[in-house]
Amino acid sequence: MTRPSARAGRAALLLLGTLLAVSACATGRPVALPGPGEQHVTTPDFAFVRDSFAFPNEIRSRHPDDPDLYANYCFVLARGIRQFFLFARFEPEAPKLTRSGYVERVRQVAARAPWRGLAIDEPRIVIPGYASLREFSKTEEAAVKEGLGGRFWTLVHWTNWRVTFPVTRAHQAAVAAEIVDELRQGRLVQLLITNWPIPELNHTVVVYAVRPTRAGIDLTVWDPNDPAEPGVITFDRLERRFWATRVHDTRPGAIRVFRMDYAWWL
Repeated sequence: MTRPSARAGRAALLLLGTLLAVSACATGRPVALPGPGEQHVTTPDFAFVRDSFAFPNEIRSRHPDDPDLYANYCFVLARGIRQFFLFARFEPEAPKLTRSGYVERVRQVAARAPWRGLAIDEPRIVIPGYASLREFSKTEEAAVKEGLGGRFWTLVHWTNWRVTFPVTRAHQAAVAAEIVDELRQGRLVQLLITNWPIPELNHTVVVYAVRPTRAGIDLTVWDPNDPAEPGVITFDRLERRFWATRVHDTRPGAIRVFRMDYAWWL
């Protein structure tokens, strides 16, 4: 006879396994990918040089002797860029705030869930004295970093374990279709990307445009590790897989892609 504690343990493991499996799944909505010759699909009103952070998330292995490195904050920054895009408004003509005042404004932006969007009657949080996120984060870098908060919970979030999972080609095709669908609806798309078991890429980027190609689509991404220029991830329509075409400090090659922060539990 199985002991109650053993049954409970097995049930807990089964539940955990089910949750992990579901977390790796795309919704599978039937969305057509744009074909060659069709127009680019972009998030309206988003501009890389205006609406992204001016400072990078550093790679710790490249700076082993720097104890104060702003490293392992890629998830914080990727979530943050979406939150500023959704919930903030810049007023360059308004009087500037003190450092503590800007910290508080950034905290207000970072407290809003990026998956729910802006309600019709919900005011945006005003950032006075600056015209854009790029300008604001360049001048008030320390205040922005403090307001965005720590990295601990992003590092231990349970969905990060998806990087160890194998995925089907059908799953990756569904993710590609969902990315296009989200962009068409005017939303930025945050991705968890990995080439595990190679210990090189367990990272997050934000897609803001898609360019159709003969073989599939090119995703134009903002990479927290590289504020200077956009990155590119390619989806091959025939192979139904993603490829790191131009991802910062990553060799080109096959990767697995998951969506991030598009529901309270994902």
